[in-house]
Amino acid sequence: MKTTEGLQKINVALTSFFGVNDILVRQEGISRDELIRKLLEQMVNNHGLGNVDAYYHAVLERENTDGTVVSTSGIAVPHARLEGLARPYVGIATSEQGIVFEPGTPGAHLIFSVLIPRDQPGFYLQILRALSGIMRNKDTVQTVSQLADAGEVMRFFERGNMVLPDYVCAADIMCDPVTVLHDNDNLKTAIDCFIEKGLATVAVVSGGGDMVGIVSARALMKVCLPEYLLWMDDLSPIVNFEPFANVLHNEENTWLADILTEEFPFVQTSAPAISVAGVLSRNNASACYVLDDKKLVGIIDVPTFLNKIFRE
Repeated sequence: MKTTEGLQKINVALTSFFGVNDILVRQEGISRDELIRKLLEQMVNNHGLGNVDAYYHAVLERENTDGTVVSTSGIAVPHARLEGLARPYVGIATSEQGIVFEPGTPGAHLIFSVLIPRDQPGFYLQILRALSGIMRNKDTVQTVSQLADAGEVMRFFERGNMVLPDYVCAADIMCDPVTVLHDNDNLKTAIDCFIEKGLATVAVVSGGGDMVGIVSARALMKVCLPEYLLWMDDLSPIVNFEPFANVLHNEENTWLADILTEEFPFVQTSAPAISVAGVLSRNNASACYVLDDKKLVGIIDVPTFLNKIFRE
């Protein structure tokens, strides 16, 4: 592939972006930085890309800011977005022993060095999804790391027919919902959650995992200050927090099912990332929930969205 025009077309193979000469096998006894430098030198020499020092410093800066080891799969994807590239380039290295990318984590056995044109913000995420099959199987990664030569590694990827998705979707950029409440939790649980975790809004799910609404600190304030009180121009006569005292008295017997908000910003897992942007903007929301049918599977807040699209 010589231009960026094909990225959004169907059946763009991962192998479109590298060849046998871009693969280094059995890289043992080498540091992360040495490996990145070696891979980039190989890619620059093979494709006449120019300034290897600029690429090296860009990749290291990105790696040091936010490591790119993918979970515990044994895969690392050091990368950088760069001006002046006509298309993406990929280099691959294998290591049977594993190369430590982040202190305290297992070594990476399969390393993809990716140079991305700055104006292709979704490419890194598309690569990760193309690799999702082997990411789920650490034994496969270990097997590839033991292959004897670059030709065998290339044939593995050709046989695997790993294809880039047509677009970046919500599932590619979501995070796991760290905190959820249940519709049979009481108001005390929600208040403790707001205070201890510093959250303003929390998802509420049913016993079966379906998302049924959200509960927010703002909704709690409305419980404490009913609308008839807000009609008063002057609340100063209520000096002892009597409405709050009533809530405290009943917080263990007030159920979230009774106070949750049933309308909330959401998308399905397969929704294009641009749809996420639309939902966030239209709802003036700080986060968008990701559902698989009705089940809550993820959340995308604005900082995560901006980082995934503009920086990763």
